[in-house]
Amino acid sequence: MENSLAYRGGRPAYNYTSTKHPGLGKVRRLAKLMDAQFSIPGTQFRFGLDGILGLIPGVGDLGTFAVSGYMLMIMAQNGASGFVLARMTLNILLDTLIGSIPLIGDLFDFAFKANTRNLRLMEEHYAEGRHRGGAWKVILPVLIVLALVIGLLIYGVYRLLAAIF
Repeated sequence: MENSLAYRGGRPAYNYTSTKHPGLGKVRRLAKLMDAQFSIPGTQFRFGLDGILGLIPGVGDLGTFAVSGYMLMIMAQNGASGFVLARMTLNILLDTLIGSIPLIGDLFDFAFKANTRNLRLMEEHYAEGRHRGGAWKVILPVLIVLALVIGLLIYGVYRLLAAIF
């Protein structure tokens, strides 16, 4: 079995070893855990902790957001370009913002699989030979944006709870 989660037509799209890029083995395992760890017997539908934890209002979305942010940081340390990091950040923000909408967001969490999409972006980036080393000039603003989104989510949960109670 290949190490890649980026499948096309039932087969892995890219084949590279994680010994070239040691942090990506951890990202690959986390992406599988968050997006494709479990399956429904008799179907090809796979889901992970992202969809399950997303069912817990507020806390679940923040937890999966934190894991995705950690994965983004690892990918930045392993040489993702600013453009790739920006696309990954959009995937994470889309997953978090839509995922926080009751019911619709829960269904979206099971289908969108932002972590697997980000892993695929990183694998394509390496397959094209565009590895550039560290990307801290880009990751710092990205982390600031992610922190702001977390803050807004916490504030929204607080306001919601204050309105209810």
